Amino acid sequence: MICALKNRGNVRNSQGRRTTKWLLAFLALPLTFAGAGMLGYRVNLTPSEPLGLWRIVALHRPAAVGDVVFICPPETAAMGEARHRGYLHSGLCPGRYAPLIKTVVAIEGARLMIGAAVTIDGLVLEHSDVRRRDGAGRLMWAFAGITVPAGEVFLHSPFPASFDSRYFGPIPASGILGRAEEVLTYAP
Repeated sequence: MICALKNRGNVRNSQGRRTTKWLLAFLALPLTFAGAGMLGYRVNLTPSEPLGLWRIVALHRPAAVGDVVFICPPETAAMGEARHRGYLHSGLCPGRYAPLIKTVVAIEGARLMIGAAVTIDGLVLEHSDVRRRDGAGRLMWAFAGITVPAGEVFLHSPFPASFDSRYFGPIPASGILGRAEEVLTYAP
């Protein structure tokens, strides 16, 4: 009996230590997030990619298909409208946009067709259905499709409501901040 009570006390202490560690980690998150951008880290709060802490890793080569990147959107009318509608957040990129986190699915020379879904070089891109209305019921504009110009990339996210190149087309690769590497993430 004494042994059982003693063990139960150890379990409680162990649970208490675990709870304390989680509480301290939770309380440290705002400090981590505040300094994250300055240290090459970004916090992703959008469902385009898993939520959480990501690291920006320098990309010492041209972007390739399959790279998940952080990229500054260009200052265009489409991006201005996107921010007005709440698709984009404010941040430190030119035009005061926050960087996007997306996967490069097409590079220079790829042939794009966009209808009900995205077709790249004749192959349908999975999870690329094009929505005609956003979550608020507003009409969406789909990009028409072209051959990806030199120095540009076509971006995608498998999240159905993602605002990506399906709607704004290829954008300059010069806006790439680096490859996105997961640090502490959660995919709901």
